[in-house]
Amino acid sequence: MKKILEYLLFPTVTINSKTLSKEVSTKTIVITGASYGIGEALSLLFSNYKVHLVLIARTKEKLEEVAKKVMQNGSKCTIITADLYQETEVEKTIQSLKELPNGIDIFISNAGKSITRSLEKSLDRYHDFTRTNALNYLAPVQLLLAITPVLKKNKGKIINVSAINVLLLPAPKWAAYQASKTAFDQWFRTNLLEWKHMGIKGKTIYLPLVRTKMILPNENYTNYPAMLPQQAAIRIANLICSTKNHTSSWWSIFPRMGSFFGRYLWENVDFIHPKNNS
Repeated sequence: MKKILEYLLFPTVTINSKTLSKEVSTKTIVITGASYGIGEALSLLFSNYKVHLVLIARTKEKLEEVAKKVMQNGSKCTIITADLYQETEVEKTIQSLKELPNGIDIFISNAGKSITRSLEKSLDRYHDFTRTNALNYLAPVQLLLAITPVLKKNKGKIINVSAINVLLLPAPKWAAYQASKTAFDQWFRTNLLEWKHMGIKGKTIYLPLVRTKMILPNENYTNYPAMLPQQAAIRIANLICSTKNHTSSWWSIFPRMGSFFGRYLWENVDFIHPKNNS
């Protein structure tokens, strides 16, 4: 049943190689969270088009492994090992990005942290919120504030890899994740017109659940239908080539409509602790 749902929810999408080649060949593309999952899949996909990839992540050994594959495919690769939870590490990353000889053509904000925990279990875990907020919101803001002049010079593009959650009603136990992703989404959308006047295109992809390392700690996801990282990478590549400013799964309109029309019910019915009417 899960396989059937995945086939229906995440149908096969193809790439127009000629169009993608025109968009990315010889370009410098920065990808955060590049060592695993979607970031790794994007790196391997773009490496077939003679690009210069700048890969950012915490795990040096894994970055080197991905970089080796990129170069075997004929593309140039620069790795930046950084813990984007730390503001000082973000500052060092910014310095490295500003020193790139040809600037930046495409910046893909992909790094993220997911966490699910109830309010009661979060009372003594304020650090859950600071860490999630640092990676999902503050780090990409800090990076983009610094490199906007670089992107302006190259008439570049920014891709925000977001989640369908930010378009839906807030869900119990997802406060840290949903608040941080929504904060960056709002910040990003607020700046779209100003970036446009600078010649920079900002685009967002709202992804569903993707089967990555990030969701492994949550056993509930084992039987959930999920998109593969390679499928997400293809959709991101297509968005880069598209005239659209944002994209999401074909079925996302239904939960979004439910969120719009069902707010009263959602906020007034206790789904977590239903009353015992017996």
